[in-house]
Amino acid sequence: MTDRASARAAKSTLAARFAADPGVAGVGLARQDADYVVRVDLTEADTDGRVPRDVDGVRVVTHVVGAVRAL
Repeated sequence: MTDRASARAAKSTLAARFAADPGVAGVGLARQDADYVVRVDLTEADTDGRVPRDVDGVRVVTHVVGAVRAL
């Protein structure tokens, strides 16, 4: 079971790694079943291959959300 503190640390690692990547729209935490996971929102499906499936034992999930624009 992944606790929130471990997931936050993994989120920080990924957020720093993808801060300047235009293919990543956001990095956050999510709950799946009883575990916390890091959720990476992508602008395009082909970006998925660059995102690891696991960071420091914390599962990483991706979702393609498309381009994010200000209203």
